[in-house]
Amino acid sequence: MKHTEIASELFSKRYYCSQAVLAAFAEELGMTKEQALRVGACFGGGMCKAEVCGACTGALMALGLKYGMCEDGDYESQQRANSYAVRFLDEFAKQNGSYICRELLDCDIATDEGKAYARGALQGSPLPTQRAFAGLRGTLRWAGVPSAHQ
Repeated sequence: MKHTEIASELFSKRYYCSQAVLAAFAEELGMTKEQALRVGACFGGGMCKAEVCGACTGALMALGLKYGMCEDGDYESQQRANSYAVRFLDEFAKQNGSYICRELLDCDIATDEGKAYARGALQGSPLPTQRAFAGLRGTLRWAGVPSAHQ
């Protein structure tokens, strides 16, 4: 199953965008689906404050797990991961006008009214998870990473 299909299926089951995007990459990142769902659980809804889109934070966690610094002094990995993160966010904002959840959804999902509005607005429109994969594909192409499973 493709990453986008996995994420869309999870999103349709009411997992947060952050969970759906990270879990779509779980196996190849060396974690279980359950671990990915738990790690991404508090990043949904723009970190519960309608800030940075959960689909973006899920993608950033995946990029960090793949490329992030994990050894003392490995500043090359740190810089590479940071450049991928900036590139991803720039690509996402270019394609979608923003990477801020409340701006993308045109409501504040930190409120009950906003959550209800967003549920209706997302039906029949490109899901945030699909938008994230478009930006992530652009970043991975820029980084020279092969596009398997996308």
